Amino acid sequence: MSRQPLEVADIFRDHAKHLGARIGITAVLHTWGSALTHHPHLHCIVPGGGLSRDGSRWVACKPGFFLPVRVLSRLFRRLFLEQLSAAHQAGRLQFFGQHQALANADDFAAFLRPLRKRDWVVYAKRPFAGPDAVLAYLSRYTHRVAIANSRLIAFDERGVTFKWKDYRANERYRHKTMTLATDEFIRRFLIHVLPQGFHRIRHYGLFANKHRADNLARANQLLQIPPDSTDDSADNELAVGCVYVCKSCGAPMLIIETFDPTHAARAPPINEL
Repeated sequence: MSRQPLEVADIFRDHAKHLGARIGITAVLHTWGSALTHHPHLHCIVPGGGLSRDGSRWVACKPGFFLPVRVLSRLFRRLFLEQLSAAHQAGRLQFFGQHQALANADDFAAFLRPLRKRDWVVYAKRPFAGPDAVLAYLSRYTHRVAIANSRLIAFDERGVTFKWKDYRANERYRHKTMTLATDEFIRRFLIHVLPQGFHRIRHYGLFANKHRADNLARANQLLQIPPDSTDDSADNELAVGCVYVCKSCGAPMLIIETFDPTHAARAPPINEL
């Protein structure tokens, strides 16, 4: 897919206009919750400033203020519902079971009507441990699948048992186990397999692939950052913590799981003859 249902750049365009500068955005798509439920959401990294329109100076946001969260929440609500309505009119939405009636235009409009009056929440916060910690966190999840082997406990006639984290529970009782029927486990896993050609990581503004190297070089110059202290490669977010390089394509390889030497690693099942 060449375009997401809702472009991140549409949301932050007003902020760039308010700041009077060209900003940059890196967005990483996650689609799952701890229980493998469908929970699509974006992790966005946005610098606290940008290049002036003529590129002559770095424009920083005000101390203690990054963006108007309440205004952004309403903007996100409007853009999201507009794109959802457009997708319905174009016939790109499918409905099954008890939701089949929503295929009708009037029923779908009635379904969306109360959503336009509810408050939507956009949650933004500064990184507690600094920007390096944010990049390190996201780099561990950019190419992971919905569930790691370390969370799998058992697979038997009852189904698949795995560990999950219930964020609604008290922190003391947050870690739990869940057993799903085999077909339900497979269904939940497969809804997080992205369509072919869909990009999980997207860059906008200053970070767009076409001009990223030039923009970052100019930003480093204006901020007086030594050029050898940054990585301007196209996949610099993947280079965080990189130890190995793929011999075939030269791309950085990330460690997504480490096996305890005292335990045998899981292996694919062997087909019996």
